[in-house]
Amino acid sequence: QVQVVESGGGLVQPGESLRLSCTASRSIRLYDMVWYRQAPGRQREFVASIPAFGFSDYATSVQGRFRISRDNAKNTIFLQLDNLKPEDTAVYSCNTRKTSFAWGQGTQVTVSS
Repeated sequence: QVQVVESGGGLVQPGESLRLSCTASRSIRLYDMVWYRQAPGRQREFVASIPAFGFSDYATSVQGRFRISRDNAKNTIFLQLDNLKPEDTAVYSCNTRKTSFAWGQGTQVTVSS
């Protein structure tokens, strides 16, 4: 099964930015890729998606603040997080739209003053 490794999380103050990366162990070229997040005590939720071809999509709560991108040559997707809010605190993970890759450990994003 394809493995993914997420990185780039950290502890930041409200209004600051982070850039997350997710690298897969094989080509992602033909996959629709998705960032998810899970806050403590809550279910995993959709954050953003980037298809193999076409337009990206975002959860309403992050629209205009987050931007997803991909580099197929590096088997990597990115998530730029700007103007972070405390409610963005969560473990961020990536997978295909059909969750066909193995789940990684995720990367912790904590937004706190």
